[in-house]
Amino acid sequence: MKTQITIVGAGFSGLSAAAYLAREGYAVRILEKNEGLGGRARTFAAEGFQFDMGPSWYWMPQVFEDFFNDFGSSASEHYNLVRLDPSYEIYFGKGDRMDVPASTEELYALFERLEPGSSANLKQFLSEAEYKYRVGLGEFVQKPGHSILDFADFRVVKAAMKLQMLTDMSSYVRKLFKHPQLRELLEFPVLFLGATPANTPALYSLMNYADLELGTWYPMGGMHKIIEGMVAVVKNLGVEIIAGAAVESVRTSNGTVESVTTSDGTTFATGVLINSADYHHFEQQVLEPADRVYSEKYWSKRVMAPSSLLFYVGVNRRIPDLHHHTLFFDADFNQHAHEIYTEPAWPEDPLFYVCAPSVTDASVAPAGHENLFFLLPLAAEIEDTEEQREKYWNLMCDRFAERTGVDIRPHVVYKRAFAHKEFKEDYNAYRGNAYGLANTLTQTAFLKPKLRSKKLDNLWYTGQLTTPGPGMPPSIISGEVVARDVHQSLTGAKDISSKPQPTPINA
Repeated sequence: MKTQITIVGAGFSGLSAAAYLAREGYAVRILEKNEGLGGRARTFAAEGFQFDMGPSWYWMPQVFEDFFNDFGSSASEHYNLVRLDPSYEIYFGKGDRMDVPASTEELYALFERLEPGSSANLKQFLSEAEYKYRVGLGEFVQKPGHSILDFADFRVVKAAMKLQMLTDMSSYVRKLFKHPQLRELLEFPVLFLGATPANTPALYSLMNYADLELGTWYPMGGMHKIIEGMVAVVKNLGVEIIAGAAVESVRTSNGTVESVTTSDGTTFATGVLINSADYHHFEQQVLEPADRVYSEKYWSKRVMAPSSLLFYVGVNRRIPDLHHHTLFFDADFNQHAHEIYTEPAWPEDPLFYVCAPSVTDASVAPAGHENLFFLLPLAAEIEDTEEQREKYWNLMCDRFAERTGVDIRPHVVYKRAFAHKEFKEDYNAYRGNAYGLANTLTQTAFLKPKLRSKKLDNLWYTGQLTTPGPGMPPSIISGEVVARDVHQSLTGAKDISSKPQPTPINA
């Protein structure tokens, strides 16, 4: 009988780790704090609307496909994936908007129109971004990051010289492009990484390859369809999932985890413990002081990605000429970034984002209605009051009305806010962050909080605060990386095996 493995959290990384370890024959149990599965990718229904609570951008489709393929399945067995065209639109001001096309040729034409001669630089930029993407996914993100020795392989060292780890994204983009709107278009994806372009390594232009070449996609039925597919995979492998079971304490002996106890007083013995919930909370609030690797001082010095003010909104009318994704960049990018990272405060004139999945998917809203998701990036750990929420709700609605010609407020039939307080309550998110650690140079690869505990020999971590970082694809990869490391530790095997695949699952 193989080792019992307990995983804390049923988000992307927890489900991924569970699947790979269950495939090896381990008995795997997942304990999830919330009643709904998926972590930040939970869903809820209200007034006939189906709302995704967190991730709304589907990039790097091959990562999802690879996951399902590893278990004899495919993404198409679980959801219908459609490519958005245009990928998204950007408002730079009243009457000044840019539709970002799915076609690469149309993209080159867009660059030429705004900055003659720039398409040649775009080809160079995307070629370099593709190299970083291939090496990043093929080499770097597959490393557990135990130490710098993980990256001592000659191929990785050689590749690192071309990855521009020591060049910042802002300088890199500005060297190639002059037009301010093209610069903002190319710098936008790094906002998902939780730092300003000036503080993000140019390595992360790989996100531009994911965006502009691989495309922006949407799973019909909503982003939670991905979670439903992953849950089907792990259940098919015999994984036990217990929802509403917050882990509150861990019993250890002689440097080894023996059991965990949940909020209802149930104790579960375990041979291996993997935490895919908030790393800081688990270390500082669940583990005993003697079992913690990092101090509160260490955590206080981490640079966190932003939090967000979110609104889930249902309106009883359609909005003409609205796209699935819309970025409102009609404000000073640098000033908003300053108010997130340098002098944390509620922004004077913020950028924000609106997702309207009902434009693509009629199933997420009643007929004749629109499903809207507003997101305003904010500094972590600032005062979060109802008054501030309403102030910024109205600010966003005013700007939305100015740009689209529609004031949605008289048409709202459902509205729910979600910000710092809820990030802490629902996910135990450190300082109320939404995206984990910022991907700065000093918080990349082996410089992140470690995947394996140095105090407890059978405790591992996975997810957005450890290797390789935040986002849906990295979290899925993180689960696979930790599963491989656990399996190697227990068996001495060099890798996870390729066993006969389980019977395909009918979604």
